[in-house]
Amino acid sequence: MYLARAASSSSSRSLLFSFRSSFPSSSFRSPPVSSHLLRRSFVTSLPRLSHSKPFPLRIGSQIRAVSPVLDRLQRTFSSMASEHPYKGIFTTLPKPGGGEFGKFYSLPALNDPRIDKLPYSIRILLESAIRNCDNFQVTKEDVEKIIDWENTAPKLVEIPFKPARVLLQDFTGVPAVVDLACMRDAMNKLGSDSNKINPLVPVDLVIDHSVQVDVARSENAVQANMELEFQRNKERFAFLKWGSTAFQNMLVVPPGSGIVHQVNLEYLGRVVFNTKGLLYPDSVVGTDSHTTMIDGLGVAGWGVGGIEAEATMLGQPMSMVLPGVVGFNLSGKLRNGVTATDLVLTVTQILRKHGVVGKFVEFYGDGMSELSLADRATIANMSPEYGATMGFFPVDHVTLQYLKLTGRSDETVAMIEAYLRANNMFVDYSEPQQERVYSSYLELNLDSVEPCISGPKRPHDRVPLKEMKADWHSCLDSNVGFKGFAIPKEAQEKVVKFSFNGQPAELKHGSVVIAAITSCTNTSNPSVMLGAALVAKKACDLGLQVKPWTKTSLAPGSGVVTKYLLKSGLQKYLNQQGFNIVGYGCTTCIGNSGEIDESVGAAITENDIVAAAVLSGNRNFEGRVHPLTRANYLASPPLVVAYALAGTVNIDFETEPIGKDKNGKDVFLRDIWPTTEEIAQVVQSSVLPDMFRATYESITKGNPMWNQLSVPENTLYSWDPKSTYVHEPPYFKDMTMDPPGPSSVKDAYCLLNLGDSITTDHISPAGSIHKDSPAAKYLLERGVDRKDFNSYGSRRGNDEIMARGTFANIRLVNKLLNGEVGPKTVHIPTGEKLSVFDAAMRYKAAGEATIILAGAEYGSGSSRDWAAKGPMLQGVKAVISKSFERIHRSNLVGMGIIPLCFKSGEDADTLGLTGKERYTIHLPTDISEIRPGQDVTVTTDTGKSFTCTVRFDTEVELAYFNHGGILPYVIRNLSKQ
Repeated sequence: MYLARAASSSSSRSLLFSFRSSFPSSSFRSPPVSSHLLRRSFVTSLPRLSHSKPFPLRIGSQIRAVSPVLDRLQRTFSSMASEHPYKGIFTTLPKPGGGEFGKFYSLPALNDPRIDKLPYSIRILLESAIRNCDNFQVTKEDVEKIIDWENTAPKLVEIPFKPARVLLQDFTGVPAVVDLACMRDAMNKLGSDSNKINPLVPVDLVIDHSVQVDVARSENAVQANMELEFQRNKERFAFLKWGSTAFQNMLVVPPGSGIVHQVNLEYLGRVVFNTKGLLYPDSVVGTDSHTTMIDGLGVAGWGVGGIEAEATMLGQPMSMVLPGVVGFNLSGKLRNGVTATDLVLTVTQILRKHGVVGKFVEFYGDGMSELSLADRATIANMSPEYGATMGFFPVDHVTLQYLKLTGRSDETVAMIEAYLRANNMFVDYSEPQQERVYSSYLELNLDSVEPCISGPKRPHDRVPLKEMKADWHSCLDSNVGFKGFAIPKEAQEKVVKFSFNGQPAELKHGSVVIAAITSCTNTSNPSVMLGAALVAKKACDLGLQVKPWTKTSLAPGSGVVTKYLLKSGLQKYLNQQGFNIVGYGCTTCIGNSGEIDESVGAAITENDIVAAAVLSGNRNFEGRVHPLTRANYLASPPLVVAYALAGTVNIDFETEPIGKDKNGKDVFLRDIWPTTEEIAQVVQSSVLPDMFRATYESITKGNPMWNQLSVPENTLYSWDPKSTYVHEPPYFKDMTMDPPGPSSVKDAYCLLNLGDSITTDHISPAGSIHKDSPAAKYLLERGVDRKDFNSYGSRRGNDEIMARGTFANIRLVNKLLNGEVGPKTVHIPTGEKLSVFDAAMRYKAAGEATIILAGAEYGSGSSRDWAAKGPMLQGVKAVISKSFERIHRSNLVGMGIIPLCFKSGEDADTLGLTGKERYTIHLPTDISEIRPGQDVTVTTDTGKSFTCTVRFDTEVELAYFNHGGILPYVIRNLSKQ
């Protein structure tokens, strides 16, 4: 135990945080802490020396030389391997021609028949638990729970999980680095070593969310938008570049490189880590819910809250409920002309109906051989939309082929295959399959999938293409809701004529004003991207043209897409239809649509037109894509082009023409739709491994604008109080070493009374800052012109703006307003109607606590930490809902907000709650008297009383609540070491 004692000294501790080790953290132990609630408290383990990846990539990070002292520590560390509880299964993986790939913990060596029946996704959790087992953070009892998954999962047992790495994008990366910098300051003020705040696992941060589609339909769009991006975000980018030098183990991929999930799939994903000879499966948690896209590559990954990710970076094991696994059997083959997008929208609807929240979904069956890796990634990407933690595709020969296609070396692919086969994690469909046990079973014949889109307001509201026209008219007729706009019959055929750049133009209900090929869901899939290009070519050949007032754009997920579009000779046809490349990153799908032309906007607003957007994205929640598009449909890239050509969603493609050719003859969708064989031929000839190698080798060089950014070298950040982008938040103000304990909620007012499906976009919008909002007022008072407001997402490093932007969505429906839509509420004591922020601040100034009432699926959508941070800063103490989205519930706990669920069959309406009452939550003030999932009584000042379930799901979450949140918890534990 010499090493543990040595590591507790300040000099050794500083050394340990300065380097990355090649050994698993499981070999290092710290003494136990006193509280039973802190059994899995943060302990420091040696960081890793290498950031294993397919190409050498280290942008702006410090590379520090390995000292002789560290060599001695590593030798000591190595000698301690004999203490590992599973040392008996630590074995060598030989190379076929002699030598060895490395060493690994062998699951077959356990000789336990239960493991052979485990889903592949659970085997990854098992390997991690075995490798990291130290009988402190991870115990042998935890390992046994996972091995006995078939019996323990139904009991909702808790397990720890230590992912191999953390993935960030810039919208979440900035607040994460802000928090890390703030934690360093807090450690410094507490008299502790601030350099203890350093990532202990590899952190990959891809700057991809800053591309606004300001310039479209232009050959120079990419450069023009990039220049505007740097003008607006220079301060944010410099801050992230500082973070890459100030913190160890942090890799930053500069803007202009692509979408985080496509970069992760094509480049960052390791599948198997080889860290100084230690082999183990790649696994990742990311601060974007679509981190699940990597599951298509056989890498276990899912989205977590930014707060939870920060704790994971700092060595805290994730506490999770051992999930059930839904087995999804795929058979058959997709019909000619049916796309992966059609498939994923179908799968999403099936799984939403089945109910998979909190579960893994694992795909298998004969149909797997018919799905390309890109198709699998498309399905995995939309796991959040169907509600699962993961949509997992185990590694097979298709995976290996994709790794080679994307430029991974033959040696790396050989190592991956050898390791996974040796550890029973590889699926070989040419061999008899061992029957695996699943919690429930589903099946789909791929031949039954038909073309479809989804909308107009939710991704799981699938509409078969042949029924779209009828569905659209139904939406116009129906009351306002997820499938309704309540347009009177006499107004449904209204035609609005206006002038667009001197040309006559017109709009109707359903007119397409935004058509965007965008989003990680589809831009990583060559078949649908080249399929869209073929549609554009056939349309050009026939003389069809997209209307000039439709804002069209193409935002590839990586430079590889541009290379194969150019190689195929098809990019020019997309350009002719207005689908010029606008940049590389998240655009329309995240709300970065840019402005639509003023004449179009005026025609919409002055005539109450229900305008439409069609995008190849994964999110279409109301108010997300653009404030002026009330109808938003998700579609495959080829269908995006088709709807842009038609100019309306009010069309039956089977019976109505898209337009007329050069000779005045009707042209139907079938006339310009490519066959599956046509697409396959273009993919085969145009998508080449060298394209991936060249693209990602160039990333290491950055770009001129990024490389010119100068940043300070100090490890403590110098906060600029005048900055409107990066501001020191008050999370640790007046923090003491003693945890505050559970906070009581007495006589709280209701800040908002909300309905079902309140998304994180409603709570913390990422899009444009409305000119009349509290955030706009804040910026104007500080001399920021309206044209420079940028988006909420880009300003997530400033808590003052984000607190003002909380519940600022213009489509928010608050029952306290009796049907009025907008970011307002009623200040109950005075009856005044105020912005949500102003009302919250008035309550806070008076020392009054607030709560939120909500319906089902509260917090669905993106894994947005500000949807929890913002309410906390507004003074919200609890949210009472029918149900929570998984990540958002975790985020609320992480910020010290109490999540409570109404009992089944009850909600605010059935209980007769108006939101005008005052609420007291009878939660014990002694943390030892609170149990995960216990019932508590809530009473009101009007005499009502009802029972809720407290959604602290694990003992560790109770520990976080006791400390006032996860970050204070980590700081206090680090400070004691």
